[in-house]
Amino acid sequence: MTVIRCVLFVVVLTMAARAAPPKAPSSNPKFPNIFLITLDTTRADRMGFLGSKRGLTPNLDALAQQGAVFTHAYSQVPLTPPSHASILSGTYPQFHHVIDFQMALPQDVPYAPDILRAHGYHTAAFVGSIVLEPRAPYAPGFDRGFDHYDANFHNEGPGEDRYNTVQRRGSEVVAHALAWLNRHPKSPFFIWLHLYDAHDPYDPPEPYKSRYASEPYDGTIAYDDSVVGKLLRELRVRGLYNGTVIAVMADHGESLGAHGEDTHGIFLYDETIQVPLVIKLPHENAGKRIEERVELVDVLPTLLEAVGLKVPAEVQGQSLLGLMKAGTAEADIAAQAWRNRGAYAQADYPRRVFGWSALQSLRAGKYLYIQAPRRELYDQTADPGAEHNLAQASPGTADTLASQMQAIQQKTTSNTETPKADIDPAAREKLAALGYMASGNVSKGDNSEQRPDPKDQIEIANMIHRAEGLQQDTHFAESIALLQQAIAKEPDLPLYGLLGVWMLRQEKYQDAVPVLRKAMEMDRESPMKHLQLGKALIGIKDYENAIPELEITEAKLPQLAEVHLLLQMSYTEANRVPDAIRECKIILGFLPEHYPSYLILGRFLEQSGDHKGAEANLKKAAALEPQAADPHIILADVYHHLGREADAARERATAKRLAANVTP
Repeated sequence: MTVIRCVLFVVVLTMAARAAPPKAPSSNPKFPNIFLITLDTTRADRMGFLGSKRGLTPNLDALAQQGAVFTHAYSQVPLTPPSHASILSGTYPQFHHVIDFQMALPQDVPYAPDILRAHGYHTAAFVGSIVLEPRAPYAPGFDRGFDHYDANFHNEGPGEDRYNTVQRRGSEVVAHALAWLNRHPKSPFFIWLHLYDAHDPYDPPEPYKSRYASEPYDGTIAYDDSVVGKLLRELRVRGLYNGTVIAVMADHGESLGAHGEDTHGIFLYDETIQVPLVIKLPHENAGKRIEERVELVDVLPTLLEAVGLKVPAEVQGQSLLGLMKAGTAEADIAAQAWRNRGAYAQADYPRRVFGWSALQSLRAGKYLYIQAPRRELYDQTADPGAEHNLAQASPGTADTLASQMQAIQQKTTSNTETPKADIDPAAREKLAALGYMASGNVSKGDNSEQRPDPKDQIEIANMIHRAEGLQQDTHFAESIALLQQAIAKEPDLPLYGLLGVWMLRQEKYQDAVPVLRKAMEMDRESPMKHLQLGKALIGIKDYENAIPELEITEAKLPQLAEVHLLLQMSYTEANRVPDAIRECKIILGFLPEHYPSYLILGRFLEQSGDHKGAEANLKKAAALEPQAADPHIILADVYHHLGREADAARERATAKRLAANVTP
């Protein structure tokens, strides 16, 4: 059985085209085309049109001169899927309930492509990251209303890198969009383009990588600007630029160390919540700067009103079109009405992933208020960096803003219950490759006041993020050591499972077993914890104890092929013949060309006396692996028991010949 064991262990453990020449577009004068461009993880203070002197965004600056620039635009969530849900639905996160990764967009939420397609628009999306993959469990429901949704990301395999698996370069995203335009030239169209390059690890292609070696984040911004510039030039070539609504915005920003946060997702300060927003209307060339505070939930109603469509009653944002009408009485009235409007944001990621308090914020008047266990109040006029917390010195002001924020929450919250995230093991790995922990729905206490304040815990989040980065860069020992430090600081966090998986990658099976037992004790209901523990036990050849762990996983996740492969191996090693036969048949339902299953099935059927059944499966194994000697060795035994000695001799000779050809 040694040969079979080797075969099984190896199998289980290793388990933009150029755009065509432009076509002349046909036009429908009823509705203008719409191009929605979202720049992931892009800070407002890197934009030239918002005052940056870094010179990173000449193409966006040129667009801004022909559109409306919103100098105080704010995201609703500092995470990609929830923020895009607000952009595309015009509703707050407490209404659409996409508050974290792997949460489905509800069918009854208004949605831009759905609305526009119903009015004759051709709709297409081109996204740069797996976090917006519309297949469960990543961003299910995000493809609703799209004729074409260009995603199709997958796990990183041998010889592949992140740009062929979990992420796509901006130039490739644009190439896909232009190719689609060449095939679908009829107007009107709605195209959503999502560029992910500014997300960490801040790895722009050349020449931006070398040019911005000391400021790689800036290099990603400059690269994305060049990509947008190419797109805008192509729209001009096609005669589409002037008559198209073009809206460009970031989904959220990046902390870059501000307030102690390395990246984003936890805090609600301006570094991650204030975003660039530019909207160009058809056939308007005069730039306008709008100082009123606006939100990303306002984008959808603005786009609909700009093309003459009715805004659904469920949409909670407000159209910005009135503010954009420069020099008119309507614009003056709109500006007056917007003067006292606040901007709301929230972060559930710290609660759902780490068990800390969720955060909510309100920007109103000159203040930024943040609801936290130790609440925060900042005078943004005198203190734009939010460095001096006035909450204790001005409790009355803090109370007033807290009440205003609560009123907004009550007005915008839907009655439906927030669904649990659909946590998938492969998805966890892909999110980790992008620097995120998948939600574990952690719970510490019954309300925000009883949970730790993220301000006190942020270094833990940074350590985990850095450890994940080291793991992706194959600095395995360093990543494990850093994660162990984080666990030592916060032993109640659900990090043992992640640490155990990293140990499995390094084949540190003996070390992984106690770590994964601890992970399972913290979450006994998780089938994946039992699966990982089973893998570690197989690694130390403790098949008897691996089997019950794997059987728990199989009972809860019967469609997971990996668990059947591991059970097949374990039953084989434990000589549990009927169980091994059953698993072989299940696996062949998943993988009808799986050589090891035919080999094992043939062997155990031969042992059970079913020689005819054994013969058929072993012949199949031999056909799948013509250079393998093992099927012929077992076939010789089958023919011997059937009294077919000539056939048995032939199989022995074949096995001997094939074995002699094997390189030692």
